Amino acid sequence: MTGAARQGIGPLGRRLLAAFVLVALSSVVVLTAAALIGTDRGLDAAKQDDRQRVADRVARVAAQAYADAGGWAGADLVAAQAVADGASAHLVVHDAAGAMVWPGRGMGPGGQGMHAAAGAQVARAAVTVNGASAGTVQLSFAAAGTAGRTVAWWWVAGAAAGALLVAVAVSWYVSRRLTAPLVRLAGSARAFAGGDRTARAGIRAPGELGELARAFDGMADQVVHAEQTRRRLAADVAHELRTPLGALQAGLEELRDGLSEPDPARLASLHDQALRLGRVVQDMAELSAAEAATLSLRHSDVDVARVVTAAVDAQEPSLRAAGLEVIREIHGPVPVRGDADRLHQAAGNLLANTARYCRPGDQVTVLVAATGEGAMIQVADTGPGIDPESLPHVFERLWRGPQSRSVTGSGIGLAVVRELVTAHGGTVAAKSTPGRGAVFTIRLPLADGDGHAGRTVR
Repeated sequence: MTGAARQGIGPLGRRLLAAFVLVALSSVVVLTAAALIGTDRGLDAAKQDDRQRVADRVARVAAQAYADAGGWAGADLVAAQAVADGASAHLVVHDAAGAMVWPGRGMGPGGQGMHAAAGAQVARAAVTVNGASAGTVQLSFAAAGTAGRTVAWWWVAGAAAGALLVAVAVSWYVSRRLTAPLVRLAGSARAFAGGDRTARAGIRAPGELGELARAFDGMADQVVHAEQTRRRLAADVAHELRTPLGALQAGLEELRDGLSEPDPARLASLHDQALRLGRVVQDMAELSAAEAATLSLRHSDVDVARVVTAAVDAQEPSLRAAGLEVIREIHGPVPVRGDADRLHQAAGNLLANTARYCRPGDQVTVLVAATGEGAMIQVADTGPGIDPESLPHVFERLWRGPQSRSVTGSGIGLAVVRELVTAHGGTVAAKSTPGRGAVFTIRLPLADGDGHAGRTVR
């Protein structure tokens, strides 16, 4: 791994950091330029307002002098000049005709600008006496100093630099927080793909990153469990095939070598072993067909009550042969949209599983009803039950708990049930109390009035 990856950033983190920094830098530049322009214009506007207020004040003083003297000829404009001097401005007064009356006379129209220095700021105000214009005052202010503007610019520049540093720091932190879990997750994925089945992300991150890490760890657990199931499958299938194959091989060798006669009893024994092999192969074929059931279902309007009744009728001889009492609580009709043969197979597998594991004298109750959650098929028994460690795995392929090792079977029947029910959009669940029996419940969507699966199973 690179140094950046070891620090929890990686190539993606560097790209995110660069993007964040670029956005932050652009924002800071734009805001700084706006602040500087706004500051300049604000200062200019404020100074212009101050100059205009001074001009208005000088105009009022000049108007008073004009009124006291009855005209510009004897007007004492010293007080107006004092106000202008207080504002560091050069005062020029013109009469109504435009002739300059202060600081000197005799200048015609157009001469008012001769006293304004280059770059000076000019403010004018009308001199009004008794509602009539008597002239104008013009104040020329020296060019404004840059001290205030310099101070404002330094503050804006300092704030921009601080904001940029904070933005870079936050960008780095956010980039690291976003990419560090991904870098760690990628490393765990590489290790897992390389054969380390103990590799897990183990990340506690917020939001979608945490969900991604938990999903990866869950997937890894499922892969490990699937591998264990496959190994157990090989052992179970080998165990199931070894005994009948060994018996067949030994029996055929005896017949070949003339050590035994091919009498009916001997042939029947060999035939039973062949049937046992056939059952294992058939179970594997049924599981394969169930997993592809979504491709082969022949949907039609089906009354689940009638289907389950037929399944109970077919299995009842074997149930009674096992010494079980069958109780039917079938309330119909219960309409669903599905494949009658596949549903019959699912119900039959549940009953066959019950016959295999229950003890003589136990009761089997078959319930079919329409509920608020859809069509319900329930097979409950009073048998030995399922131990808590095995209960979560009863619907897995070829799962056989410790208590099932002494019972014939391949562990496929309940897996077929789950595949068939899932293909119909339903669910199947198992509950059990050890020593007090087990309950298997299938729920399917009820068909609506148009013959389609309508009510969703919750």
